[in-house]
Amino acid sequence: MKIPIGCGLACLGILLSGPVAVAQASFTVVASNLENPRGFAWSPQGDFHVAEAGTGGSSFTTSEQCQQVPPPVGPYTAGLTSRISKIDPDGTRTTVVDGLPSDKTNPISGGFLSGIADVAFIGNRMYGLTSASGCSHGLDGTYNQVFQVVDGNAVPIANLSAFQQANPTAVIEPDDFEPDGTWFSMVAHGDALYAIEPNHGELDKISAKGEITRISDISATQGHLVPTSVVFHDGDFYFGNLWHFPIEPGSSHVYRLNPRTGEITIFASGFTTIEGLDFDNKGNLYVLESMTVAGFPTRRKRGLGRLRV
Repeated sequence: MKIPIGCGLACLGILLSGPVAVAQASFTVVASNLENPRGFAWSPQGDFHVAEAGTGGSSFTTSEQCQQVPPPVGPYTAGLTSRISKIDPDGTRTTVVDGLPSDKTNPISGGFLSGIADVAFIGNRMYGLTSASGCSHGLDGTYNQVFQVVDGNAVPIANLSAFQQANPTAVIEPDDFEPDGTWFSMVAHGDALYAIEPNHGELDKISAKGEITRISDISATQGHLVPTSVVFHDGDFYFGNLWHFPIEPGSSHVYRLNPRTGEITIFASGFTTIEGLDFDNKGNLYVLESMTVAGFPTRRKRGLGRLRV
């Protein structure tokens, strides 16, 4: 039962839920040579921003300093190589903020990279979500956080590592535990941000002032299902899950979470290793799969992309 190492946009395999199958689809490359891209968002002005996980580094911590992530995923090596970029319509990349935490898993597990997991906007204010910070990720003196981008600087507003350590979820997998978490995605709604964390299994609200509130301990009712991408649609949250390794094709679901009652129900089934969700303006749900074949993830085993309507 392993955490989502997550290859993000680099291993694009797409599904669109609906009744009619589409045989094939075309696409246009907007930008290339990004450093392990993850979440993205458009600003109110229509500018496209992408979180890049970076290239890791050589820093590490020891068990004397803090609890380590168990092998084969841990221990990590890390550096400050993650960034947020703006992509112009012609594909030109501009750095918005860089020098952010980036880590790499144990080579035994494939050396997968994490860093800035997602970016979101509340009005004109840009926020980022880190997933590679903290002593357990190889960077002592740092912590996973939500930060605001101000004049090219990452200004911390919420310490997610401290919140998780002070408020453990109901279900923890000892052979898979990451003390600082592996935050995966974030969505803005109203004047707040909502971030989902797969390893502990929770959805949390972060106010613009940095106050953290747990919306749902997903693990308490669903177990260790590894929730990944989250969106807000028509008054409810929707999230997908990675499930466990080795990969079982068709074992992932899209769940609906009612924030008023806390009830979690299965909305759609039959997916594999979900890493992204979104709705269009007609209410169609798009589901991004990472890998769709059985077994353990490798750099060669990328998703067999499908598009269904």
